[in-house]
Amino acid sequence: MQVDRSFCMSAYLMYRYIYDNKKCFCEERPCKQVDLNFERISVWDSSTLYTALKRVVDDACRDGKAALALSGGIDSAILAKLVPEGTKAYTFRCIVPGVEVIDESVLAKKWARLNHLDHEIIDIYWEDIVRATDQCMLHKGAPIHSIEAQICIAAQKAVESNKTRFIFGENADIIYGGMNGLLSKDWLFSEFVERYTYVMPYKVLRKPELLLEPYMEFEKEGHIDGHDFINKYFRQEALGTYTNACDTAGIEFVGPYSRTYLEGPIDYSRIRAGDTKYIVRELFRDLYCGEELPAKIPMPRPVNEWLAKWEGPTRDEFIPHATDPMTGDQRWMVWCLERYLNMVEEIKG
Repeated sequence: MQVDRSFCMSAYLMYRYIYDNKKCFCEERPCKQVDLNFERISVWDSSTLYTALKRVVDDACRDGKAALALSGGIDSAILAKLVPEGTKAYTFRCIVPGVEVIDESVLAKKWARLNHLDHEIIDIYWEDIVRATDQCMLHKGAPIHSIEAQICIAAQKAVESNKTRFIFGENADIIYGGMNGLLSKDWLFSEFVERYTYVMPYKVLRKPELLLEPYMEFEKEGHIDGHDFINKYFRQEALGTYTNACDTAGIEFVGPYSRTYLEGPIDYSRIRAGDTKYIVRELFRDLYCGEELPAKIPMPRPVNEWLAKWEGPTRDEFIPHATDPMTGDQRWMVWCLERYLNMVEEIKG
């Protein structure tokens, strides 16, 4: 394991995880990366998707010790149809006092009621996020995604209820064409780099590195296929986020969609005509006849509000005021990176 803090800082800012598992911030805490070498089930239509998901869910629920993470979206709504009645289901609700933010609990309540689940809403405050963030970073050996802390908080609740497995709808968007922004066109190499990169290191670091190797791996005649790229690098980052959050809490992450793969090429024409994640949508319509498809909402995290008064990083590695024009998600990454660098110094003593 090679200590290369400069590489790790830039890799995290660009890809939201340290993609080279031979490098780390400090030797005392190697960066953890989830192993993707597991069996996956072939899927080519809504029927085979149902069979594959049911197989994974049945196994997870075999002894009554599984909980379900239930959002307002179609991915977890489908899983709500597959778990046994009475299954414990948790919905996150982030709270910013005096500010109205996105709340998925209304639709989640509906799916829980229709499927007779034991539903609980977990209210999450900034103070909870900070505490869980430190726990997740210490376990991972790296700064984290902004959703990782709230996943860990919910996972801790599940552990308190004597659950040993936590089922999530993660990876459905990546595998089945839900990332419509990244699949919306035939991308030139430079365009895709600009579109996908979370924070360009040179915008915030005094000694940045432009790490293009992951992009170069998928470059073909000056273009990048978005679906191919995200099914390696985004899938690795996303599963690492959920797995680390659950591992930190002491519970097994179960991702039924992640245990599947799409047989054959994805239908870009359908996605670009507005029929995103078409196989998953078809399965939702089969299971919820007559129900309106809910709008796609990323897991809510009010980082714009939580970090509105943050004045930016103060460590020497960062350019002063670089975060002033950034979005909440970008500010979170810089805030988190600086916090982890401080933690590394404490670890090293």
